[in-house]
Amino acid sequence: MYLIMDMLTERKKQPDVVRRNLMDCTARLAAEQGFSAVSVQAVASAAGVTKGGLFHHFASKQALLEAVLGDLLAKLDEDIDALISQDCEDYGCFTRAYVNAFFDDRGRESYAQWSAISVALISEPSLRQLWESWFSGRLTRHKKTDDHLNLELVRLAIDGLWLADLVSEKGHAGGNRSALHKQLLKAAQKEHDT
Repeated sequence: MYLIMDMLTERKKQPDVVRRNLMDCTARLAAEQGFSAVSVQAVASAAGVTKGGLFHHFASKQALLEAVLGDLLAKLDEDIDALISQDCEDYGCFTRAYVNAFFDDRGRESYAQWSAISVALISEPSLRQLWESWFSGRLTRHKKTDDHLNLELVRLAIDGLWLADLVSEKGHAGGNRSALHKQLLKAAQKEHDT
């Protein structure tokens, strides 16, 4: 009996671990079962906490979804920064990184998470605002290198491809993805500056 009491008193609360687990379970549920499967009860059950425990860490389901999107955006930031650091040309460096991040992400777990959260992003104003804030922040940050109409067209093409993939029964739109990737990168090179 005393051993159990000692173990209980020694067990430290780990709010960061619980919070991370709730976010991971939310992203996983959305990726595996679709956005409609993400309910407070489903997330709490998957994470092994009570609904009250979930609400201790996140004031609402909306706050939880915002945290998941924030997490995905932070990872996208890391990926884009890494890609930019490997780019030898300043002109269009963010746009090429944006293109490469889209194509590089296709085989990773985060792609399914992005796909699921995109459904919510379209319908939820606060999520759209988070995306818009991230994207406009990136454009401001890369104004010297990426403020050109040709580059905007390339970024819009990637956004369109993302949406086309999202609604495609096959999970991807278009034909030769490799050729499409190369053509978009070519369009983001300096020689296309007119």
